[in-house]
Amino acid sequence: MDWLPIALDVDVSTRPMTVTAAGVPLVVVRPEPDAAPVVFADRCPHRLVPLSAATVENGRLRCAYHGWEFDASGACVTLPSQEGAPPPRASLPKGPRVRVRDGVVEISDLPDNDPTDLFTNEDPSLLHAWHPVGIVGQDEMSEVQLLGRTYRPSEERTRERWGLLWLAPAEPRVELFDDPDHDDANYVGAWLETARSNAPAGVVADNFLDVAHFPFVHAKTFGAAEEKLVERYEVTDEPWGCRSVQDQWFDNPEDPGVAAGIRPIRQRRRATYVYRAPFQLMLRLEELDAGAVKTILFFARPESLSSTRIYTKMLFHGIGGVADPAPEVIRSEVAFEEAVLAEDLELQRTQRLPGLPLRMRDELHVRADLLGVHMRRILAKFHTGQSPAAALGGQAGD
Repeated sequence: MDWLPIALDVDVSTRPMTVTAAGVPLVVVRPEPDAAPVVFADRCPHRLVPLSAATVENGRLRCAYHGWEFDASGACVTLPSQEGAPPPRASLPKGPRVRVRDGVVEISDLPDNDPTDLFTNEDPSLLHAWHPVGIVGQDEMSEVQLLGRTYRPSEERTRERWGLLWLAPAEPRVELFDDPDHDDANYVGAWLETARSNAPAGVVADNFLDVAHFPFVHAKTFGAAEEKLVERYEVTDEPWGCRSVQDQWFDNPEDPGVAAGIRPIRQRRRATYVYRAPFQLMLRLEELDAGAVKTILFFARPESLSSTRIYTKMLFHGIGGVADPAPEVIRSEVAFEEAVLAEDLELQRTQRLPGLPLRMRDELHVRADLLGVHMRRILAKFHTGQSPAAALGGQAGD
């Protein structure tokens, strides 16, 4: 193809810049201040997050989501979640030829465009699911936006669970999960402020299940102390869902036992992730040394192609060494979790794809992504209307 101008050379720096050429999103950047510009498709091969949200350090482009690093040739040189050499597909697809002529950056041979086979917020299969449409006694629900349409809950199939009103436009294929367990049901509960993301609900749910992004997306809240390396874990299949129980190490400075010298700041916790199609999620965090329990109920409502509403409820027990934490403790915990969610939403604002890829080769999956791989397989079967028995998927590989 002919050479195509994409940017002024003077505008290209070590801060990644996004441009669009012939409809293809690209990222253009200098690996070093005096280096020649390089150009790649504007997406990380791992989770397709735009590389224009990345940073450059020591000549390497570092993805904002999971910290994968790429050199000036596009080769993946660091994959923090696992040891050993990155797999071949971890490198960036070959970028276009680049030249600078008369102060203008020009390219030839465009890379492939973004994937188009996506599970969006308006997928017809989502008619056959329960969706949260508001907090009972708190939200106005005479009309709600769901799946790109307007519904009146009073005229539709609805039910209440966990203080939410749920709506199913057509006969649901999947029931609401039974978690939290009996103990959780008696814990002190509090809602986070309802949030909205421009990312599709599938991406929002995948992020909740992701165990490798903490050190990078949540560095300002809790992530700086998190291990980058993700140990192997297992996922158990359930009808239209899955769960994973993982023992983890974390810093627990809020534990009164730390201040009293009874326990070290580095402690153990058990994290139980529960997923049910399409967008029901729960995380139960049991502090094995301090005895506290936090349960996060997380539900996403696909409002439209570019809008997902997020409902998050926290259940607390033993926080600060007290079985039923005081109101000021609850407020502090909720504020912290809202700050964590805000970090996720900030990255999601960079998302460009209107849906979650369901073809496995459209993204590169590694060992740390096992929960997300299970979720994709379940959603793929939900999308095609398979039976609950068929939704019990096999084990996902690395």
